[in-house]
Amino acid sequence: MAQLICIGLDLAWSTRNPSGLATLRVQLGDPGRQNLTGYLVDSRILQTDEEILDYIQAQAGGDPCLVAVDAPLRVPNLTGQRRAEAELNQVFRAYAAGAHPANRRLLAKDGQVRGEALVQALSRYGFREQANIERGKLTRQVTEVFPHSALVSLFGLSRTLKYKARPRHTWPERQQAWQLYQHHLRSLAAADPALQGHEELLQVEVGSLKGRRLKNYEDQVDALMCAYIALYGFRWGSERCRSFGNLQEGHIFTPLPPRTFGAD
Repeated sequence: MAQLICIGLDLAWSTRNPSGLATLRVQLGDPGRQNLTGYLVDSRILQTDEEILDYIQAQAGGDPCLVAVDAPLRVPNLTGQRRAEAELNQVFRAYAAGAHPANRRLLAKDGQVRGEALVQALSRYGFREQANIERGKLTRQVTEVFPHSALVSLFGLSRTLKYKARPRHTWPERQQAWQLYQHHLRSLAAADPALQGHEELLQVEVGSLKGRRLKNYEDQVDALMCAYIALYGFRWGSERCRSFGNLQEGHIFTPLPPRTFGAD
């Protein structure tokens, strides 16, 4: 039976920090590819580019594979923000889910942006950077995604969840946001497409984690969200998702809030 691999990567902008990865396997027995279920088969933390590349190769094998990355994959602009951030923020600023600006002055080290290097390395294994995830298309591609906008869209939130460490977010507020995040991810067991096998990851009591252990958990859960975005894009494509920006100038692919379906 044919299968699709969806890999989520919460890629740190610098190799000094670890990155989270999660892999879903999807059986494709239904020719219409409806009633899809993604099974979480692995999640982990890795550090180096070589470790990440080896992981993707090992998980993907020779199967069709969608790699969804939360990090800029193409950054031609030296300063300011990309067209992708500007366009996405027009839709998601009202939900406090706008994207931070990406430019080479912020991201480039020795003239290289980490996401761009990843795309180049994956091209040797048959992966192509694509701005859109097309409905039902079996391919090997890497696409930039954004968990915050996806959370708002998939779960009908009025504001993004404030689970990350920020000066304005108190620890009680973050714990409450984490409880909601875990609850929403559990609810994907009954979604279309469905998510299974993630129960153990979501049983973690976030209040017991501190420092690096908490950050590593956050990165793994965000990687799971990235992998689900890939699966959701494969299920629905442009009917419920949009790519902001373009392939040449940088893109961000995300599910859309229900009220914007079909909007130009």
